[in-house]
Amino acid sequence: MRKALGWVRNNKMRAFRYLVLAVGIPCSIIAWRDTMADPVVRRTEVVLPGLAKDAPPLTIALLSDFHVADPDMPPSRLARIVAQVNALKPDYVMLAGDFITDRTLALHHYQYRDALAPLAALKPRIATIAVLGNHDHWRNAEEGIRELRHIGARVLLNESAQIGPLHIVGVGDHMSQHSDYPRAFAKAPADHGAIVALSHGPDVVPSLPDDIPLTLAGHTHCGQIQWPWGGSPAYMSNYGDRYACGRIVEGRKTVIVTAGLGTSVLPFRFLAVPDMWLVTVRGPK
Repeated sequence: MRKALGWVRNNKMRAFRYLVLAVGIPCSIIAWRDTMADPVVRRTEVVLPGLAKDAPPLTIALLSDFHVADPDMPPSRLARIVAQVNALKPDYVMLAGDFITDRTLALHHYQYRDALAPLAALKPRIATIAVLGNHDHWRNAEEGIRELRHIGARVLLNESAQIGPLHIVGVGDHMSQHSDYPRAFAKAPADHGAIVALSHGPDVVPSLPDDIPLTLAGHTHCGQIQWPWGGSPAYMSNYGDRYACGRIVEGRKTVIVTAGLGTSVLPFRFLAVPDMWLVTVRGPK
């Protein structure tokens, strides 16, 4: 009897090991594929009431959540992504923050200068515009601002500016408690017609004026890890999956949330591939 029980126990353990291998190996392959994939370029069009009907359309490339660190996002990989962005020939490039990481599982952390250096090669027709993310605030924001300006980006810190045909409002990061809405919109046009709001995360959206036609954000990583049956363990948002990723329309507000490029906490993605958005804005017909 003891021998029989031992045989059953040993075979159960052997079957369990085979099951772990059968599930773990394919999942690991999928995770590495999704983590290191070239970003998917997602495209959409948004009407901005403040643009003239006969004005030529403008394109905005939205990038976020770079999290430059080894092994998954070394500067060399970011340089390849920059080349991919330049091939789109955008009028604006908007960087929604989280340029570096404090992830403990990273094999190598980069200083801002090295992490941001590839972004100096961005070639938008009009401007590169940046805001800070929670990780940037947690790791020497002043250095990040200095290096962003060094690579030619216009950094908006709860402020707005007329940059080409668009008025861009940079709203501070909500998660790290740096958002200041009255200050951010203090100099914005009263009609809010040709405004684009840029913030690291989408949790600012409910606090924005109802007539802000377009908000661009990142932060959620689209969950970073998606269940095969849909949904994610976490979106790092106070609103659950309301702003998980993609294009969201609420009343007169259109919100674009990118899944981002890199990883946070864990150095891999699963069924949540990196992406960037090419948003075309035009006046009403």
